[in-house]
Amino acid sequence: MEKKTRAGYEGTGPGAITPDGCAVELYARLPVGDEPDVIEAAVPAGASILELGCGVGRMTHALMERGFEVTAVDESAEMLERVRGARTICGPIERLDLGETFDVVLLASFLVHAGDAEVRRGMLRTCVRHLAEGGCVLIQREGADSHTNVPRERVDPAGFTVRIASVEPVGDGVDSVRAEYVFPDATWTQTFRSRPLTPEQFETALAEEGLRVDRYLTGDGIWVRAVPADRA
Repeated sequence: MEKKTRAGYEGTGPGAITPDGCAVELYARLPVGDEPDVIEAAVPAGASILELGCGVGRMTHALMERGFEVTAVDESAEMLERVRGARTICGPIERLDLGETFDVVLLASFLVHAGDAEVRRGMLRTCVRHLAEGGCVLIQREGADSHTNVPRERVDPAGFTVRIASVEPVGDGVDSVRAEYVFPDATWTQTFRSRPLTPEQFETALAEEGLRVDRYLTGDGIWVRAVPADRA
C-alpha cells in the first residue's frame, strides 16, 4: 500500500522518505546532540519515558544508555526498524492511546510547531493522556530566530552542512520551510509546515490542553518542562 504523505510535507534524497518528509538514511547519519543531557537533568533517574516521534532512535539509544526505560513511537515503520532494544510502537502521535502512563512524555523535534493546529492539539492531548501522576512532559520548541535570517547554514563538526534554504508563509500563521542536508556523498531535502509560536502563544497552546510550563530548561527557551495545570 502506498504511504500517504502529509499535505505540505515532502522530502528528496536516497532511501525511504516518511509521511512528513524525513529521510530515514539521513536521520541514521545525524549525530545526537546535547538533548539527552538536558532530559537526564530534568527527570528522575531510571524514569519510564514515552518518546513521541523517536525517528531512528538517536535519543532513544542515548537515553537507554543512561538507564531510562523508553517506549519509542513513530509513524514510520522504516524509522522504527533502526531502533534497537526499546519497545516500539508504529502510528500517528496525535491518535495514540496505549491505555498506560509514563513518568515522562517526550515531545521533541519541534513537533509542537505542527502546521495543522488540530495535529498539535492531538499531540498535546496524547502527552496528557499518557502522563503518570507526578510526571512531566518535556517539549522541544523552535528557537526565536528559526523563521528569520533565511537563508542560513551551519557546518556540523561531523562534516555535513545544514541549510535552511527558504521560509515562505502559506497562510493562517503557518510557514513552509525547506531544509537541505549536504554530505560529501549525498544530499537530502525536507519541506515541512511549521507554525511559529511566541512564548505566550506556546503557553496558551499548553493551557488549552491542561498543561502549564513548570520551567524552561535551557537559556534559549527551546527545552521546556511542563506539568498538568492543576498541579500545585
